[in-house]
Amino acid sequence: MDNHTAAQLKFGLVVLASIIVIGTIGFEIIEEDMTFLDSFYMTIISITTTGFKEVHDLSTGGRVFTIFLIITGVLAIGYTGGKGAQIIIEKQVFRRRRMSKKLDVIGNHYIVCGYGRMGKRVCESLAENEVAFVVIDNDEKEIELLIDKNYLFVNGDATADDTMRKAGIDRAKGLVACIQSDAENVFATLSAKELNPDVYVVARAVDEGTESKLRKAGANRVVKPYELGGNRMVQLLLRPGVIDFIDVIARDKNVDISLEEIVVKPNSILIGKSLIDSPIRRDLNIIIVAISRTDNEFIYNPKSTEVFEEGDKLIAIGEKQNLSRLNDFCFKGEQLG
Repeated sequence: MDNHTAAQLKFGLVVLASIIVIGTIGFEIIEEDMTFLDSFYMTIISITTTGFKEVHDLSTGGRVFTIFLIITGVLAIGYTGGKGAQIIIEKQVFRRRRMSKKLDVIGNHYIVCGYGRMGKRVCESLAENEVAFVVIDNDEKEIELLIDKNYLFVNGDATADDTMRKAGIDRAKGLVACIQSDAENVFATLSAKELNPDVYVVARAVDEGTESKLRKAGANRVVKPYELGGNRMVQLLLRPGVIDFIDVIARDKNVDISLEEIVVKPNSILIGKSLIDSPIRRDLNIIIVAISRTDNEFIYNPKSTEVFEEGDKLIAIGEKQNLSRLNDFCFKGEQLG
């Protein structure tokens, strides 16, 4: 907000308050039969040009004074109201400009298509993990909520290429398609993959037949909420302790232990080394639960002689600080010390 405009608004409010005070006192002096309440009432209906009936007939002096109040009051209200509107517009323009600048430079982020019930939960989780993301939605009520949350967003149709470009799809790391309509999720996935074939897409499907369509459109993962929820309820019935443990290490920020997926990058010095020769257990006290080499292949509880390869995804449990060090080690190839 412009400080000069704010100062002008304050000036207008002071002038308006002064006119009300002068008007109330003036009517009490000019019209001797008027009480304080009558004088205040006459002042308000005069400066607002409301047109209600006068409390009693005015004298010539009272009428002249009323004309003065009407002119000055209308000018003061118009000036103050204009400055108030200007401040509101300036805030909106400033917010849009700031949003546009952030969208222009954001990268390696995630895009959330749809801010419904599932979209809200996705955004909350991303925010809790301090991950950069952009929301796409065109519902005005949801947009107001996004503004209140101070989330980065694009007001538009998630199935439109132009909207995807505004959200930085070409620089995005991943996308969640969780719009209410399965058909829109298919189109959003298709649009995202056409603009950025490397973007990782997780899509929501309600109808059973939608999964195959989403796969054909390019979705890497398809989530069926009812199936997922049903399976989780069964697991809670049969293995509550296991589920509680996973929930704690995966979601509870107050616990220092975490479960992470860490990728072995091309420049990592882990490549060609066995688990026993690496500092993972010895120096960092990290447990490698599994190694993923393809989408469907896992090496569970790998042997100490297992040799790391480029692109391996390490499913690891350990202290958060040590996991962060291992992540840097895998990405940058730095020596641990």
